[in-house]
Amino acid sequence: MASIDEIWLVDFGDPFPGEPADRRPALVIGPPRSFGDGNPYAILVPFSTTRRGLALHVEVEPTEGSGLREVSYAECEKLRSVSRRRLIHRLGRADPVTIASVDYVVRRLLDH
Repeated sequence: MASIDEIWLVDFGDPFPGEPADRRPALVIGPPRSFGDGNPYAILVPFSTTRRGLALHVEVEPTEGSGLREVSYAECEKLRSVSRRRLIHRLGRADPVTIASVDYVVRRLLDH
């Protein structure tokens, strides 16, 4: 079962233009375990390998722990909830700096 702060390979399927597509890494940011293990959805921030220079994107370095193979960018504005069945396999875990940066951007984006 996916846990918060893990990076998973996710099948986002066929998108509308501008949405995440196909299989790509994503950071799990919810729901918290306090909601129980029966929740069929995961809340994700998808990654891209394209640097767009947006303040809403968090740069993530590839590390052995993250499972990423190249520099990626957490696209916080593309936050989404998907069926857990779309999660293919766990790649690794985000480092504390990435987690804090994504948390900060998402909270600002949602005005929390």
